[in-house]
Amino acid sequence: MEITFLGGAREVGKSALLVKGEKSKIVLDYGAHTGREPAFPMHVKPREIDSVLLTHAHLDHSGGVPLFYLGKGLELVTTGVTLEMSVILLEDFIKLSGFYLPFEYEDLLTMTRKTRRISLNETLEINGEFKARFQNSGHIPGGGTIIVENDGKRVLYTGDINLRDSQLLSGAELNFGDLDAVITESTYSQTEHEPRAKIEDDFVSFANEVVERGGILLVPAFSVGRAQEIACLLRTRNFTHPVAMDGMALKINDVLFRYQESLRDPVLFRKTLENVDIVSGWSHRKELIKTPGVIISPAGMLAGGASVFYNQQLAREERNGISIVAFQVPGSPGRTLLDRGLTVINGKTVKVKAEIRRFDFSGHAGRSELFELFEHVGGNPAVFAVHGDGDSCEIFAREIHERYGFTCSAPMNGDSIVV
Repeated sequence: MEITFLGGAREVGKSALLVKGEKSKIVLDYGAHTGREPAFPMHVKPREIDSVLLTHAHLDHSGGVPLFYLGKGLELVTTGVTLEMSVILLEDFIKLSGFYLPFEYEDLLTMTRKTRRISLNETLEINGEFKARFQNSGHIPGGGTIIVENDGKRVLYTGDINLRDSQLLSGAELNFGDLDAVITESTYSQTEHEPRAKIEDDFVSFANEVVERGGILLVPAFSVGRAQEIACLLRTRNFTHPVAMDGMALKINDVLFRYQESLRDPVLFRKTLENVDIVSGWSHRKELIKTPGVIISPAGMLAGGASVFYNQQLAREERNGISIVAFQVPGSPGRTLLDRGLTVINGKTVKVKAEIRRFDFSGHAGRSELFELFEHVGGNPAVFAVHGDGDSCEIFAREIHERYGFTCSAPMNGDSIVV
């Protein structure tokens, strides 16, 4: 196998790999940078590709996939829940950035028609040459790591991976067997996460504190996974105050109801949503900001969606709170709020009086978990560290070599390796 790094090397965003066999070519993920003017991985000719395999729905992995469907399209392989959530996120991507995008809604429809829905732990064949197997990644519902086999060689692509259980998901499946190569994310390779239980305790304590002093707690949260996890957490901790959910998270809820097998505890999920106030429109939103409680709403970085309205309404009151539970990209409104305590209201930058707290509900493995992953790797694989900011990929590659003796490197976009 020859593997070319099309995107996501020494960067976070636009993840993509091209894998060549003797007679076939497949692409693993094809994401996007989702700034004002989106950016995509290195170009590959769709007519030369046999299949695209998609690990999960987040746009930094899925955002460029419709580019393969500007014509007749080819086969997309992913889980059903990943497909449906990807469509929701891509529709929103087109709505917000359509002027800059080289694809349209009809290309998204073609993508959907061309998709081969598979289950986790199902082994599939591609063009009689490749075998591929998706295993639970623990990152978001339906997300998978991928093991690709060709001519006796086995390669693991982690995509985004999380080894620890959360309220919503079970941690990643780690039955990898012997491998010839590992392509691993490095996002938090230089950062240790706090124990999940402590993060959850601190969050619930803050939620109670805000509501019991007569305030409203806004939780800007990613619509895919994080919003549902926060709601489930509040239920498991017997939070007795009102909880409302708004925005695109409601569409994701509908998808997850149809794919409850992707969740760690489907009963908890159902009971949680039975007791959540589902926001129905603007009059409902205006009523919510009058009553102490918790409001969970995308967008997680306060860059759009209903969370912008809630933030503007709640930011000026000291009794209110804002819980940052998602990663904040530098330059995003959420990052400005977190770092400087500032937000924009009616076109003016103002100092936020509401109490701001950050809680590290990451869906990625931290430093210890990324090393732990390699305790489950058999053989003597070559390791390639990708999906990390700054020097983290290089440092992590060096550390893996020092700890396990594997040959390791941090490739650049455009680099190719042979397994």
